[in-house]
Amino acid sequence: MILIVDKPAGITSHKVVSAVRRACGVQRAGHTGTLDPICTGVLPVLTGHDTKLSDLFCSDKEYIATVLLGVRTDTQDITGAVLQRSPVDVSQERFVSALKSFEGDLSQTPPMYSAVKVAGRKLYELARSGIEIERKSRTVKIYETECLGLVGCNEYSIRVKCSRGTYIRTICDELGARLGCGGTMTSLRRTRSNGFDLSQAHPLDEIIQYAESGRLSGICVGAEAAFADAGRCIVPSDGQRYYLNGGLIAYNRLKPAELRVGTLVRAYSEGGAFLGLARCADGGIKCIWQNRSDTER
Repeated sequence: MILIVDKPAGITSHKVVSAVRRACGVQRAGHTGTLDPICTGVLPVLTGHDTKLSDLFCSDKEYIATVLLGVRTDTQDITGAVLQRSPVDVSQERFVSALKSFEGDLSQTPPMYSAVKVAGRKLYELARSGIEIERKSRTVKIYETECLGLVGCNEYSIRVKCSRGTYIRTICDELGARLGCGGTMTSLRRTRSNGFDLSQAHPLDEIIQYAESGRLSGICVGAEAAFADAGRCIVPSDGQRYYLNGGLIAYNRLKPAELRVGTLVRAYSEGGAFLGLARCADGGIKCIWQNRSDTER
């Protein structure tokens, strides 16, 4: 089962998953990308057999954030202790130019107040103990930025489309540094994640209510729909069992036979049943996830 949660502020992603697990009565559940307690928005939660889909989704994200200029904090967001206050003399044109300068490949160092683990411990646990350690930088990609305008005194709303692993509050902090006055993130809402957007998301309380009334099927997303942008192919009947057991089905036995190596495709039986997801390899396709609801009939 795939549920698209509109995460509320003030709780961790882990607590959201725990609430969904209890409401659905399942043992296994997980999310596809952590949101800090201050953050709201799209948080896909996978349960049961569908947890295996986590690494197959498109990893790109989109956020709307607000950044306050003239303030720096130790957490890079408004929940932290203030490290610096500075006067602000920045035009909107200069702000837009500085924001655009982040587009492209970007080297980021995970902030100490983050869930990244080093030697088995989360960085924020070390930070709360007053310990700061050296962190390895990593390359992320910023596809698009947009200034949505002023929302308060020296406070701007921005939109950022980026790759997995991007820290928006770090961008806010560095944006302030580039402008010479400091900056900190005051709010963050994830509007897209792993191919899902806010139009598909449901508040956590609503999901719990649907679960309690036995109506979850009305709001969950199936794998077939979740990967609707992937191509499709038909597996021949005499090769279906072999395929489901991990065998390679040659391209010349599929319909269509023209598939691109490395891509993900939805596999179907000749009778139209959704078999699951396959990866196009050299010479043919291999099953990487089975749709149990159809294969177990």
